[in-house]
Amino acid sequence: MPSFVPDLPVLLGFAVATFVLMITPGPDMALQMSRAINYGRAHGLAAMFGAMTGIMVHTTLVAFGISVLILAAPPLFMALKVAGAVYLIWLAWQAIAHGGGLRLTEAAKKAPTLWQSYATGLGINLLNPKVVLFFVTFLPQFVEAHDPAAAGKLLFLGAQFVVLSIPLGVLIVFAAEKLADAFRRSKWVERALNWSFAAIFTAFAATILTAQARH
Repeated sequence: MPSFVPDLPVLLGFAVATFVLMITPGPDMALQMSRAINYGRAHGLAAMFGAMTGIMVHTTLVAFGISVLILAAPPLFMALKVAGAVYLIWLAWQAIAHGGGLRLTEAAKKAPTLWQSYATGLGINLLNPKVVLFFVTFLPQFVEAHDPAAAGKLLFLGAQFVVLSIPLGVLIVFAAEKLADAFRRSKWVERALNWSFAAIFTAFAATILTAQARH
């Protein structure tokens, strides 16, 4: 197996995290559903692909930044992983205490072009500080210090995130109206998703913190 491909347990764990992250309410999901409901599915898909482009930009920057950090200062890299674990715990608490708050926007007087929907999805993803901080702290949990193939593995995981997210995103766009109704009628649906988010990321945080404690 090529060195840039992570081990199977890492791939499976990351796949679970990707699934939970994609179905948990947030700005990207709200935009995609709003565009699909207000302007048609093509606009929802355009916004989704814009967000996926943003994810690849974040992944590329993190991959090369982390690889430089590993080579230059492995202790700082491990400190980043611990800080990331603490941040994941904070995100888990926020999800339980405050929820995601799916806020769908109404249609504008002038319909956007498909390019504008794509650009909006890209912009929301790239300019959201929570997304930036999340990827900086989350992705390093899946590589080890002193790993010479860290950059390749992080890029592989970023590609995996996009590949797994696309079918989920398509499903969300095509079911936008029904999902919106479910969120409006039953708060337990959103609450269940947020609790799932909290459970998964608390588990990742606990894994890295206990690993640090053993050293």
